[in-house]
Amino acid sequence: MRLDKYLKVSRIIKRRTIANEACDSGKVEVNGKIARASYDVKVGDEIKITLGTNEKKYRVLVVTEHALKEDALKMYEIV
Repeated sequence: MRLDKYLKVSRIIKRRTIANEACDSGKVEVNGKIARASYDVKVGDEIKITLGTNEKKYRVLVVTEHALKEDALKMYEIV
């Protein structure tokens, strides 16, 4: 699954366009490297998002095309 779509489906970022813009501006890293929106997310990847002074890291646990609000929290863990 594409990185921008994963960020939206898992509800880490609320909108796919915002996720896409964050990736294009270099604010999203996967496994320590700046990632493009088209990066193929895999289980075990570590995603770091820097927005302003706020920096968060997530570890991918599950990759699914669709998720309910309750299931979205099970797709990742905060590192």
